[in-house]
Amino acid sequence: MRYVVTGAAGFIGSHLAEALLSVGHDVVGIDSFTDYYDPRLKEENAAGLDVRRLDLAADELDFGGYDGVFHLAGQPGVRSFGDVFGLYVERNVLASQRVFEAAARAGVRVVFSSSSSIYGEAERYPTSEETPPRPVSPYGITKLSCEHLAHAYARSFGLDAVVLRYFNAYGPRQRPDMAFAAVVEALAEGRPFVLFGDGEQSRSFTYVGDVVRASVDAMERAPAGALYNVGGGQEATLNEALALLERIADRPLDVRRESAVPGDQRRTKADTTRIQADLGWAPEVPLEQGLAAQWEWALGRVGAR
Repeated sequence: MRYVVTGAAGFIGSHLAEALLSVGHDVVGIDSFTDYYDPRLKEENAAGLDVRRLDLAADELDFGGYDGVFHLAGQPGVRSFGDVFGLYVERNVLASQRVFEAAARAGVRVVFSSSSSIYGEAERYPTSEETPPRPVSPYGITKLSCEHLAHAYARSFGLDAVVLRYFNAYGPRQRPDMAFAAVVEALAEGRPFVLFGDGEQSRSFTYVGDVVRASVDAMERAPAGALYNVGGGQEATLNEALALLERIADRPLDVRRESAVPGDQRRTKADTTRIQADLGWAPEVPLEQGLAAQWEWALGRVGAR
């Protein structure tokens, strides 16, 4: 198959592109290499991939001749209040509208990476796809807007779209602004780690390899219009994860505590009953194994400097 992966120089996108290539697919990546974090890290992620520099919100898009589009590009992060909100509208809502329009025009399927942030402080845990979305950050609001756009394009223009709500992906190449990436780097370099909040916020942490597998399964086998949670089977608090990383690294972590970030969810826990029933997908990598892989990756990067 011939696939497009938007955000192919990012954390999940680069893993996905490599996985598709490894089984013989033809993959073209799209990435604008924004400066949300150091673009040099994205260049590292994109090494060996065919990644084209395009601005999804402005440049011409043509998906003719492709079999599917994995749309992972976007402006991430819950710290999305204030002056930066315009970037979230442009890079999430406007960019996705143009991707959906081009995909509908070409008649190709889109697998869209949404987020557990659309649930906000959910009314029940584990959280199923039927739970009313109540995002508590502008980021979550824009991702939910993209889901509505996908539905609108499906209804009016026949877009074949599948929406995946990722829950707290982690693993090698994780964005440097995410907690585990900052922790493993602090441990590897002997620096303090800043913990926002009391550490009792809990997450349905999902290893990147499991996220990639769910994305491929959705492209290949999900019914049109499907919506799935993609979450790890093991919920843990951040304090528990930090203690686990200290044991894996066999060294103490110097934790400096600061107040919680506005818009950060207190808890996420995915109900994955639907994706397991439809696609046979289930998370396979336990938290300790995934964190060990991320720790080894961080050690390798520090040693290579």
